[in-house]
Amino acid sequence: MQDRAPDNRPYFFLSYAHTPPWGPDGGDPDHWVRVLYNDLCGHIMALTDLPAGCPVGFMDREMRSGEGWPEKLSENLASCRVFVPLFSPRYFSSEMCGREWYAFHERMLNARTTGTATASAIVPALWTRVDMRELPDSVRHIHVENTSSGGRYLSNGIYGLIKLSRLRDEYDETVFGLAERIVQAARESGLPPGRPRDYESTPSAFKPRGTGPRHIRLTVAAPTEDSVPEHRDARPYGDDALDWNPYHTESTRALSAHAEELIRSLDYRVTVAAFDDEHPVEEPNGSGERQPGILLVDQWALSDEERRSRLKTFDAYARPWVSAIVPRCRADLQNHGEQGRRLAEELERVMPTILERARRSDTRIAVNGVPTLKSFTRVLPEVVAYTTRQFLKNAEVRLPPGPHVPRPRLADPYPSSGPDTGDDPGGEA
Repeated sequence: MQDRAPDNRPYFFLSYAHTPPWGPDGGDPDHWVRVLYNDLCGHIMALTDLPAGCPVGFMDREMRSGEGWPEKLSENLASCRVFVPLFSPRYFSSEMCGREWYAFHERMLNARTTGTATASAIVPALWTRVDMRELPDSVRHIHVENTSSGGRYLSNGIYGLIKLSRLRDEYDETVFGLAERIVQAARESGLPPGRPRDYESTPSAFKPRGTGPRHIRLTVAAPTEDSVPEHRDARPYGDDALDWNPYHTESTRALSAHAEELIRSLDYRVTVAAFDDEHPVEEPNGSGERQPGILLVDQWALSDEERRSRLKTFDAYARPWVSAIVPRCRADLQNHGEQGRRLAEELERVMPTILERARRSDTRIAVNGVPTLKSFTRVLPEVVAYTTRQFLKNAEVRLPPGPHVPRPRLADPYPSSGPDTGDDPGGEA
């Protein structure tokens, strides 16, 4: 019998927020995280048949700037079997942790979309006590498993269990249970390795501290299976415009569902609608949507004269915070045939405002025809960021409803004559 080739992928990636040093004699502030990591590695070796010499987990404890640490992070996020975030208040304010979460979640979402993995490979653990009601929207769908230690784990977290000697038994039981869940998640998800993502260009899954809820309106302009033009391949279409799947050779899911989940992973709230099902025109008096918007547009939607006219009106009144993405699948030969090229040229005439606006920015690839699902996955966060910036820059500030209250003014405590009339004190009465 031939020896099994060793699987060099780490079993888990431990994602944690680095605690800053608090004094010259404070020691290593992340010492207890290393203890947890080593204990998990020992349990997983006992619970599996990992060959000797294979990495059990990954933790960035020994990395320093200048040693290629972004590349090492990206490589391990792309190859590990399970992602283990240590929840703490500091975790959700860390941009580094937000990037790690987004990179792994994107990899997991791509595997789900292509049908190569379905179960979640994220196994969170409580490092310290966290108010679950205050978790970012991007992580609320992830369930935090309770343990047999119950309330002590929820109240103290692993850090509390490990620091309090009287709770040592609870710590051992909690960490062993966590190791079991990691092994189970690795087996059930079967998550394949992905391509390392450039760390510097990876967005954070957590919104900056102090910002309120963020919203994106996602609109899909595409025909349905019944309204698709004659001689057009109907496989990318369904009963509703939201069923449109332009990358059907790569994906088993509708593009709107894939995009919605990606946007949610950036800690946004998303409203999804079909262009044909809503009134799309933003009137010049400013009665349009008061949130950033992204239009996913299929060039074959322009085959319908009425829809083409509505898209032209939509473009004419489009606010600066309305962007577009034009998927044009490379594997769809009809996109590159005579009719496809004609529709691409027609799109330039129908939506000149939005397309030209994008080409003056860093999101030009989004409207030049996104060729693959992987390209779409990479460009969507850039479009979200650009659209949000435009909204913050250009949207008018609206006063809350109610009577207008004038701005308070400091009055002269010793008026020379009569009550303050609000006149300029340097002018004539």
